[in-house]
Amino acid sequence: MLDVEAVRGRFSALRRELAFFDGPAGSQVPDAVIDAIASHLRDNNANVGGAFETSVRSESLVTEARVATAGFLGCAAQDVGFGPNMTTLNFGLTRALGRELREGDELVVTRLDHDANVAPWLHLAHDCGLTIRFADIHDDCTLDWDSLERVVGQRTRVVAFPVASNAVGTLVDVPRVAALAHEAGALAWADAVHYAPHGPIDVAAWDVDVLLCSPYKFFGPHLGLFYARRELLERWEPYKVRPHPEHPAGARYETGTLQHELLAGLVAALDYLASLGWDGIQGHERTLGEQFLAGLPERCRLYGLSTMQGRVPTFALTVAGLTPEQAARRLADRRIAVWSGNYYSPEVMARLGLDDGAVRVGILHYNTAAEVDRLLEALAEL
Repeated sequence: MLDVEAVRGRFSALRRELAFFDGPAGSQVPDAVIDAIASHLRDNNANVGGAFETSVRSESLVTEARVATAGFLGCAAQDVGFGPNMTTLNFGLTRALGRELREGDELVVTRLDHDANVAPWLHLAHDCGLTIRFADIHDDCTLDWDSLERVVGQRTRVVAFPVASNAVGTLVDVPRVAALAHEAGALAWADAVHYAPHGPIDVAAWDVDVLLCSPYKFFGPHLGLFYARRELLERWEPYKVRPHPEHPAGARYETGTLQHELLAGLVAALDYLASLGWDGIQGHERTLGEQFLAGLPERCRLYGLSTMQGRVPTFALTVAGLTPEQAARRLADRRIAVWSGNYYSPEVMARLGLDDGAVRVGILHYNTAAEVDRLLEALAEL
């Protein structure tokens, strides 16, 4: 079992009245992450490639970050890379792939996706004469497999999909999507941004070709990272300045100087997660999610699965008589942080008919049962 009070003691940010249910847009960070960032800037701040002490240490840090990230994703250190955020990385990677696509090729995306795994494909399709096909979702916000199978065909070159929906919390059967994509000769392109703080990632077991996520969603700094199959990394030609490194393979897609201090924070965040273990994190989140679902007031309408089976503890809801923005503001007045809007998931919201979006509640392992009770009481008062 997770000792949540001990966990919270590692976060100075949590020593206040504000209850953080805003994690889907970015988690709080433990003090160890803050200290690691400050320590690098204080003691080792230099660009790589020099013979002097601080430069050597920065270069060593980059290697350490690759190794730590590879352990987190279940791959080789050569196959990962870093950038300012997942969206920027995805635009760069899709553009590199686009050099070998041909007019009439097809790309598949889903209605569950964050727009960071839709918009890059829409722009690429516009520029290269490609066709975009959307896989639909059911009313309970699960992926419609029949729809997905219908839109994947002989001309499909990529199947892009989320591991978990950032809007409604639905999980996707990653190996099943990957198998369907590969059967058609297409790439399986996974967005793990929302899933990463909730469970283990194993790109080898999942058999995905590309996977991206963001450390600031799993208790680290604002940063993006990716994995791609070695053969793809070595074959594609990235858009990049001259000259650029050819090794390790992932570095070919890193444009400009890396954020070294943030890589120090990333290593500390991964150390933090390893110190807890996924069993404790997932068990605690499942318990809090069940508590939230069981106590949701009648005037709140939930969109998505009504149990913790097949989802992470991220919940989209509306409150009768209030717009999502009004509800979020009233909760903020009660020192409760939630989000309103479409969370960069316009396809989900359009499919659900939510023109104003919804209220989004996100539970992370540092939340407590008392905070969930407080949220439920506040929703009832609204």
